[in-house]
Amino acid sequence: LRFDEKVRVVVFKSEVKGVFCAGADLKERAKMDDAEVGHFVKRLRNLMDEIAALPVPTIAAIDGYALGGGLELALACDLRVAASSAKMGLIETTRGLLPGAGGTQRLPRCVGIGLAKELIFTGRQIDGQQAFSMGLVNHTVPQNNEGDAAYQRALALAKEILPQAPFAVKMGKLAINRGMEVDIASGMVIEGICYAQNIPTRDRQEGMAAFREKRPPQFIGK
Repeated sequence: LRFDEKVRVVVFKSEVKGVFCAGADLKERAKMDDAEVGHFVKRLRNLMDEIAALPVPTIAAIDGYALGGGLELALACDLRVAASSAKMGLIETTRGLLPGAGGTQRLPRCVGIGLAKELIFTGRQIDGQQAFSMGLVNHTVPQNNEGDAAYQRALALAKEILPQAPFAVKMGKLAINRGMEVDIASGMVIEGICYAQNIPTRDRQEGMAAFREKRPPQFIGK
């Protein structure tokens, strides 16, 4: 996906009705020794980092349970859409654990430190509407009979992104992600670097030409 230039947006969905991702298999985990658990969680954390580092926008379609590592997967995505009936939570403390695949870092960056601490300390599960009210998800929708309402909304969101200039979107994502890690003055420098890379693109020239000619632009990602 990272190197396929035809990919514009990635949507993560589940093929299991009622479950986005239920997290680690604790029965499997119970058979591991301490060293194996550490290695397993490190690999899981690396996977989430790989997802977060995808250059194109990513959307998690949460149509059911997103618990523990399942919510960490959703947090690794850029955008999240949830059915109002979905259940989400970093429930690790209820199992004698703590989030180990990015949850302690990505959740506070998403909802703020106070709410993140409350959710992690209590291991509380929240529904899609509660998640929307605290900014954990971008959109919440009533579940439909097919059980894929969040996926359908995620597709609609993806279709809003698709017509936009692919390289500009990638640079926007990079500027935001890198800028959030530094002070605002350094962030402005990062934005300037990303903007400079976009200036010579054919898509920028196409965007200007389309505006002058009062027609929709035809971006090619170059």
